[in-house]
Amino acid sequence: MSDILVVDDERDIRELICDILEDEGFATRMASNSDECMAELNKEPPGMMILDIWLKDSNMDGIDILSHVKRDNPEVPVVIISGHGNIEIAVAAIKQGAFDFIEKPFNIDQLLVVIRRAMEVSRLRRENTALRRQDGRPDEMIGSGAAFKMLKSQLDKVTKSNGRVMLWGGPGSGKEVSARYIHANSDRAAAPFVSVSSASVAPEHMEEVLFGRESAERGVEQGLLEQAHGGVIFFDEVADMPLGTQSKILRVLVDQSFTRVGGTAKVRVDLRVMSSTTRDLKTEIAAGNFREELYHRLNVVPIEVPSLEERREDIPELARHFIERFNREQGLPLRGLGGDAEAMLQTMRWPGNIRELRNMIERVLILGDGTGPIEAKDLPGQGVGGGEEEQISLSPGLTTLPLREARELFERHYLMAQINRFGGNISRTANFVGMERSALHRKLKSLGVVTTTKAGARVAQVGDEG
Repeated sequence: MSDILVVDDERDIRELICDILEDEGFATRMASNSDECMAELNKEPPGMMILDIWLKDSNMDGIDILSHVKRDNPEVPVVIISGHGNIEIAVAAIKQGAFDFIEKPFNIDQLLVVIRRAMEVSRLRRENTALRRQDGRPDEMIGSGAAFKMLKSQLDKVTKSNGRVMLWGGPGSGKEVSARYIHANSDRAAAPFVSVSSASVAPEHMEEVLFGRESAERGVEQGLLEQAHGGVIFFDEVADMPLGTQSKILRVLVDQSFTRVGGTAKVRVDLRVMSSTTRDLKTEIAAGNFREELYHRLNVVPIEVPSLEERREDIPELARHFIERFNREQGLPLRGLGGDAEAMLQTMRWPGNIRELRNMIERVLILGDGTGPIEAKDLPGQGVGGGEEEQISLSPGLTTLPLREARELFERHYLMAQINRFGGNISRTANFVGMERSALHRKLKSLGVVTTTKAGARVAQVGDEG
């Protein structure tokens, strides 16, 4: 996309322009009529076009071709040339989106100045597109626990296919990071990854955002589907998509084409579709909030992204990753992670998942004093109070029980938290709590605690009674 397409029905003129441009180091292509021109455009969009207004033996004139280029390849600058130039034609060309207008016979130096300027604009647009894609570079996939390994194995299986993937899991669990991992390791890695936040776009603007629009005043404005052409479109929180838009997206999935708002021509796109949700879409279907056919189209390969509480083994590794990242990106202190803080992080509840952990680490680094290792007392809500009674907090339910029952309840929850912290590894749990492994097994049996596999990891839970 760095050559120049010269379109003119006069052979001498198009060959002269190409010879001059090639002497200046540009690569060129030629077309003598509208059919040849459209064939060249469909083969590969050029870096820019030099286009004659009047084309003999053609189905379209230069203005018609210009409107097609600005609709389908708006990033390509077009310089209009004409031997019958007048102010009305020039104004019409500029309104349609032409980069400039030059009247024949043209001055070679003037033409070269315009071409160099247009090619520079084309180069900057390509670089800007590339930079936007880099801005969307995927976060690293961090972890080594069983649940993480199972997730990564599932993601690796779908990277080379073109199948539609539905990622589901709690908020902040890493669904978009997983989608970007698939894209980065797929055959479409060099093409765009465009994320659509279904929850943050107003329903009345959703179609313009997705499909783009056409108007006489502003010309063609590409939507997100068009920007994702050749790559991946990711519908984040797809359950929040308006019902009316759902039916149109369904049509796009079937036809791989759509019409811009205010337009009439079909726009064809080549897309891989991925989506995510925190909700049970079958429940949404039953409530009339989500189209069942769209669900089946999107849910070709469902992948569960485990919660952070199912990945407790990975918490220290994730915390250290965020510490290093905030040091690199924001210059925050590069602090270690103390053993007590590590244990505290692994036994806390994480309703906000990885996003909540990241936010907590950032807050600790910003508000913390010194550069030493992060300790348990540095974590939000874990600081030591002024009196002994403030250091110990008992749940209301625990204080209503006799000592024996309270101790049993505490032991059950304490040991379950430690087992989950160590990914179901009884040997590591026994070593940490200071018990022989056989003694720990007996204790767990007496407390009714069993381990089971969930999301690829061993987790502790209270066994069914009776």
